[in-house]
Amino acid sequence: MQFLLTAINAKFIHSNPAIYSLRAYAGEKLQPYIDLAEYTINNKMDEILNDLYKRHPNAIGFSCYIWNWTLIQELIVELPKLLPETDIWLGGPEVSFEASGILREYPMVKGIMVGEGEETFRDVMAYYVGNGRPEIGSKYHSFGDIPGLVMKERENRKRNLADLNELPFFYDRLLAHASMNMECQSFDNRILYYETSRGCPFKCAYCLSSIDRQMRYRDVKTVKRELKFFLSQKIPQVKLIDRTFNCRRERAMEIWRYLAENDNGVTNFHFEVAGELIGEEELALFKTMRPGLIQLEIGVQTTNWDTLKAVCRNTDIAHIGRAVGIIRDYGNIHIHLDLIAGLPFEGYESFKKSFNDVYVMRPYQLQLGFLKVLKGTVIREKAKEYGIVYHDKPPYEVLYTKWISYDQIRKLKQIEEMLELYYNSSQFMYTLPALQQAFASPFDLFEKLAEYYDEKGYFTSSPARSYRYQVLLEFAICYTGLRKDLLKELLTFDYYLRENAKSRPAFCGDLSRHWDEMCIFYQKEERSPRYLGNYSGYRARQMMKMTHMEAFYYDVWDSGRGTELRRHHSPRFVLFDYEKRNPVTGQAQSQVVELPKSI
Repeated sequence: MQFLLTAINAKFIHSNPAIYSLRAYAGEKLQPYIDLAEYTINNKMDEILNDLYKRHPNAIGFSCYIWNWTLIQELIVELPKLLPETDIWLGGPEVSFEASGILREYPMVKGIMVGEGEETFRDVMAYYVGNGRPEIGSKYHSFGDIPGLVMKERENRKRNLADLNELPFFYDRLLAHASMNMECQSFDNRILYYETSRGCPFKCAYCLSSIDRQMRYRDVKTVKRELKFFLSQKIPQVKLIDRTFNCRRERAMEIWRYLAENDNGVTNFHFEVAGELIGEEELALFKTMRPGLIQLEIGVQTTNWDTLKAVCRNTDIAHIGRAVGIIRDYGNIHIHLDLIAGLPFEGYESFKKSFNDVYVMRPYQLQLGFLKVLKGTVIREKAKEYGIVYHDKPPYEVLYTKWISYDQIRKLKQIEEMLELYYNSSQFMYTLPALQQAFASPFDLFEKLAEYYDEKGYFTSSPARSYRYQVLLEFAICYTGLRKDLLKELLTFDYYLRENAKSRPAFCGDLSRHWDEMCIFYQKEERSPRYLGNYSGYRARQMMKMTHMEAFYYDVWDSGRGTELRRHHSPRFVLFDYEKRNPVTGQAQSQVVELPKSI
């Protein structure tokens, strides 16, 4: 007997903790009969089908979500043609709320594991393996008796929620034997997911987490021990999937203190938090943390009070704004804020206000998302009442509502793309503030930029990353009234903050007249370092290749500080050091340097 737990992730860097947890909870006696397989939605269906066929399992279980359900539907239709003796099982949020209907539509599926699956899957495996194995044995006489299953013939009784303290920690097993286990090697360059709680105390109408409001917590001592494992392994990033990590503030503070006290200087921990619960004590602790130790994601979603009421959110926008502003000024924590377009009572102009309200909080990333009308949510039940029309297929994204038209949604989609390319990329952190001064609001800037892209046909033929700087220059010349030489210097500064480019963009100034001075600078740094002490042992020519120097007539590094950028008569020289990067923004260290006239 071999059961293949199968995950199809949205991206390669993602992993699927659900299938790891199912196998770990099954226990040592059953684990030899359980294999794991992970793919991405970028794999072709036939590629996955071929790999599943080669494995020839007795049973396959698919972990189903909105991002992979369409692909899984194709697979479960084709698999029985190649593996007619293989049982097909489904589980996950995408199939838990309409399980009986899915079984009618796909009669080749043996059954669906509804809700949390650890105990249910263990019992399924015990039934498969236990026949004739008294040391394993199943306490159930058929699949129809196992709680948490929906079968074609009947819907079994519901399964009680699991005690989180009984769930084993699975990463030690997965990572400790990476040299012997091929599936463990796949964790290289991938995000690890970890949970310390399940449930959510809030009841947001659009969110699946609102269905499970019974909070369950993993013991803090256990959490600390498991976090210590991540720290000892120097995992680059651990993303906590607790729906609202700080809903119990003292517990959150204890864990954050532990991370601060045991920081390894490498690992980054990502938390989803409620911004209105961040108080003075949290702010004081955050201030002391190493840059890059943690990052925070806060779902603001909207600043429209009627909308907040309709979706059952009691949000203190002013409090969030103050907390985010203070953390942003610390400069040591990556702040990610979310907005949702297409919510009830939010039209285009209202969303514009929400966008501007959140943008001025200065998050490092502002995600403009679109309402997903998910199965099992209140918003799906009230979709007709609110005039919400959405795609029939996952991810069930909004098309239009009573308050916002499809044309306006299309426009917001284009604005979202501009936001991703020019704001969330962190590649234009000094150019954008200067451009914003020419527009009535940040939203107006991105709206006009989207119109420019549309007019030029760039949405269908997207410019390469390096050429986006040139596109922004052309746009700014047309619509901002800023001096061309200033715009070029702003873009040059942004460009070299990100990378030590081998080829020099056309918009950058001519450095040939300063070449001799720059050579003397590096020769002096080789003999008696003042700025590049971390390059000890390197020759001047090597340092020139590993760093970059640029001449600026404007103090472009002051962009966004409210001061007018005036042109100097002579240039100031900036040194970009790529060995020293800001762990929050990823930007190279930059500093104004003095060039010697002679060695």
